[in-house]
Amino acid sequence: MAKYNDDFVDISSSADVNKLYGSERRSAPKKRKNKGLGRRIFVLVLSLIMLLVGSGLVFYYNVLDQMNFKELEPLAPAPTSNTSETTTYSVQSGGATLLSSDNVLNILLFGQDTPASAEDHGRSDTTILLSIDNVNKKLKLTSFQRDTYVSIPGYGDNKINSAFTFGGERLSIDTIETNFGIKVDKYATVDFSSFRQVIEALGGVDIELTLEEIKYINAQIDVNDQTDVTSFLQYDETKEKQMMHLDGYQALWYARDRGEESLGGNPDYSFSGDDWDRTSRQRNLIQTIIKNLREDASLTELVSIANKIGPLVTTNLKKGDITFLVSNMMTYIGYDMEEMSLPTLGHWRYGTTNDGQSVIVIDDWDGVRKDVAKFIYEDSVSGGSSTSSSAAAQ
Repeated sequence: MAKYNDDFVDISSSADVNKLYGSERRSAPKKRKNKGLGRRIFVLVLSLIMLLVGSGLVFYYNVLDQMNFKELEPLAPAPTSNTSETTTYSVQSGGATLLSSDNVLNILLFGQDTPASAEDHGRSDTTILLSIDNVNKKLKLTSFQRDTYVSIPGYGDNKINSAFTFGGERLSIDTIETNFGIKVDKYATVDFSSFRQVIEALGGVDIELTLEEIKYINAQIDVNDQTDVTSFLQYDETKEKQMMHLDGYQALWYARDRGEESLGGNPDYSFSGDDWDRTSRQRNLIQTIIKNLREDASLTELVSIANKIGPLVTTNLKKGDITFLVSNMMTYIGYDMEEMSLPTLGHWRYGTTNDGQSVIVIDDWDGVRKDVAKFIYEDSVSGGSSTSSSAAAQ
């Protein structure tokens, strides 16, 4: 059975990271500030602002009370029949060290196909790591390809999205930490039904789509008989790209678009694409929403949106965490945005399992772990260069 532990290198306060990625010595870390005092100041300022705009503290704490808080339980033992000896991948071959920083908050976002129950965790259709980098003033989105073949603690080797099916958020986080060496601080989960409601709470989303993406959304609406709950997108056939306003149903089809051959058995509904395209669309959707909020939303509107979205999200972010994030929200949405998809170029190949499943096989785990470490922590990690396809959003 794979072994793993909770040891991690805090790269904001330790030079030990150089043992993992290079021998170059870094300057001495700065003294930590009194974070407790800083948080109290932020909460005080936020409270004053909200009182001035008429929202009030009672309303704000009502927002927090509506969040679906779920702490992660200790990892349950895996069924004996599914347990096998396997390799534990980590930051450094033979080790199980995780990289972490006080200046970077890593929140794992799950898109769940069905609401979880006591008997069924559902499946994770989307897994994206949101990293709030307060050193470089960036929001970073890292997608994990769901067919990536990884070591799942207690379950042997399988596709990465199987971890959510086997053990929900807890096992998914342990799997990502074990394989990619990045400490996950918090998580947030939204199922498909709630995702649609989140988009509606935002008033929809304005986004530029290709002609094929527009036709794909319309085809899904047609095949799934959804004209009673949404409508077909109206478009100009002569334009390859055009701005569209998407409601919740339309936005969900965009986020799930990875192409389809003869959708619904209709040969006219054939679209190119794969899971790489789909994860790119998911990151683009998140970036577009943040950009729209940056341009149009005030603090009052952001709090109102949070009030609508709160009940739709399951998370282990506590009241203090959410208060701190909301108090800095206007700052965060102004950060540049970058993106990455894992595994990175040159480190993987397509393969087939013994039972015939098509999977993404990583041949160079150290290269992938170094790429994601440098993408999230940048100059705090020395040695090598990232091969990410990141690009700051304009």
